[in-house]
Amino acid sequence: MKNPDFTADKALAKDFLSNFVGPHGDPKYLNILQDVANRKIRAVQIELDDLFHHKDVDEEFLQRVTENTRRYVGIFAEAMDEIMPEPTEAYTVDEDRDILMTQRVDEGVDGGADGTDPLQRMPPDIKRFFEVYIKTFSKATPLTIRQVKASNIGQLVKISGIVTRCSDVKPLMQVAVYTCEECGFEIYQEVTARVFMPLIECPSQRCKLNKAKGNLILQLRASKFLKFQEVKLQELAEHVPKGHIPRSLTVHLRGELTRKVAPGDVVEMSGIFLPMPYYGFRAMRAGLVADTYLEAMSVTHFKKKYEEYDLKGDEQEQIDRLAEDGDIYSKLARSLAPEIFGHEDVKKALLLLLVGAPHRKLADGMKIRGDLHICMMGDPGVAKSQLLKHIINVAPRGVYTTGRGSSGVGLTAAVQKDPVTNEFVLEGGALVLADMGICAIDEFDKMEESDRTAIHEVMEQQTVSIAKAGITTSLNARTAILAAANPAWGRYDMRRTPAENINLPPALLSRFDLLWLILDRADMETDLEMARHIVHVHQNLESPALGFTPLEPSVLRAYISAARRVIPSVPRELEEYIATAYSSIRQEEAKSNAPTSYTTIRTLLSILRISIALARLRFSETVAQSDVDEALRLMQMSKYSLYSDDRQRSGLDAISDIYSILRDEAARTSSMDVRYAHALNLISRKGYSEAQLKECLEEYASLNVWQIHPSTFDIHFIDA
Repeated sequence: MKNPDFTADKALAKDFLSNFVGPHGDPKYLNILQDVANRKIRAVQIELDDLFHHKDVDEEFLQRVTENTRRYVGIFAEAMDEIMPEPTEAYTVDEDRDILMTQRVDEGVDGGADGTDPLQRMPPDIKRFFEVYIKTFSKATPLTIRQVKASNIGQLVKISGIVTRCSDVKPLMQVAVYTCEECGFEIYQEVTARVFMPLIECPSQRCKLNKAKGNLILQLRASKFLKFQEVKLQELAEHVPKGHIPRSLTVHLRGELTRKVAPGDVVEMSGIFLPMPYYGFRAMRAGLVADTYLEAMSVTHFKKKYEEYDLKGDEQEQIDRLAEDGDIYSKLARSLAPEIFGHEDVKKALLLLLVGAPHRKLADGMKIRGDLHICMMGDPGVAKSQLLKHIINVAPRGVYTTGRGSSGVGLTAAVQKDPVTNEFVLEGGALVLADMGICAIDEFDKMEESDRTAIHEVMEQQTVSIAKAGITTSLNARTAILAAANPAWGRYDMRRTPAENINLPPALLSRFDLLWLILDRADMETDLEMARHIVHVHQNLESPALGFTPLEPSVLRAYISAARRVIPSVPRELEEYIATAYSSIRQEEAKSNAPTSYTTIRTLLSILRISIALARLRFSETVAQSDVDEALRLMQMSKYSLYSDDRQRSGLDAISDIYSILRDEAARTSSMDVRYAHALNLISRKGYSEAQLKECLEEYASLNVWQIHPSTFDIHFIDA
């Protein structure tokens, strides 16, 4: 490959910036430069996809840009300096920069009195108020940290990984400006590395002629600084070969790319892979070895936060279409882990956990949490851990830990010594990393009691208070907790009371909005269906037909992000209804002499939270009575699995109760007919099975109360 002609390349860069037409037929980069001139934006991103589609750009030029990226960032910046348009709008003046620049131009500083002194020539960096980044091809496959070799040094590479550490954003000197006490000239020193040797003697022509060693004073106000942040990127677990530990890479973020990532984010970064030589005493020990780092050019998040979700046109249409579907609640729930058989109500509860309710802040500063907490307790092999993993996959921010593998410090926050400054700093644990997200804790029952108490404060106050090593502070942990646990003896023992089986302190249990007890009961029909389902998944690597196409996790995220923007309110007419429902639950519990009390005032808040989450799913501004009924049904279903043997209703047997439900429904709709599917839905809410419904239909048909359609099983009442 012949030596590049940088002058010709600069002309080509100018031609590209001036003439490239965007998808809407407008000059894309000229519009960006106009916004830069008007001080609306500071970052200009050159996309290699655009270079590839530009008619005058050949493959050799593209290759030079990807293999010598740092040089071409400078070339594009110089080209932009030459074609930068005049500002068309008034902008706020940056006092230090703009006034100093006008003074310098007025005094003819550039190049000194005779224009010959190179050290007094203004570097172009100090005049620029923008930064240039080159973004790699969008279709390029990201490399893992292991695949980046020495042959990639100086090139543009794209790497995927998880962010494990972020330093604070600090100023990094780009151009140092000195003034000489003898000759009064401004001297400029460009800083390209992390460290630099400040000038001490004035190197200007005048001081040399006068043989005066002019003393230089560093002018911090006139110098140019860049925002700088150092990030540790670690390999994703699926990219690590067996028996190896994950590798990590240092990434330097500058300017507008800072504060884009936080620990725990899974990102794709494109940037220039560069060596970083050691300095000072370390250089003597290191010899010829140099460290490497990635100078970031662009950052892409795999999963955006709900607040940052910008819905594209087709996504918005799809969400509007889904919102009009009457059965969307059930479809969204069944799209969660469709490979897992059954558990429909559990999946509905997990969907509501993802949606959540808005946080409430009262006038006096008191906060009421909006996040839902769910605990799934069940026999081994009922797919609790799989459900947990799937929810973490769907949620934009999720942290998965297990009870045995987490200590109290690992969940809340640890005090560590910072290797750079040697000061004590706080490192957030799992609950702090999952702020504004979901923290899934598996094997919840195996945790040490002392570690489990660390979660109490997070679940209700949503903060982590620390008083360690001279650091007293409170960290935010606005996280929804999803816990999975086994009963006390590994399997649920029907001879013991629920309290003995659950074996978690009441203070912790009352904080969970829903406690699901999933028992593995032997049932011929269910077991057959489940076995067929599992064999089908095993053979075809997909779930059997659900009657509709399950939604992708990305569509679920988009729908939930749109739903979370709605802030529903509870109308006045429902206040009495909710209060009565709550008091009746308390009365029932008092009568039933249940061995453990699960209903506290927190239960009332749980009913409100679940109802609001259901209203959000419908994009409704107000909570409807059906939402409250569904919330009560979910709470009852979670309780029913708890007291599965006490299912007989007071006074009524199952058959009579089903009959009264269907009769009430026919009276409510003023219709003589009730569809079988609707009837099944109604009675399943009350905890009855399809077999009991069929038994009821046969018994009352023989008494000539109703007629049953032979094929569809729809019900027609004979007597109004």
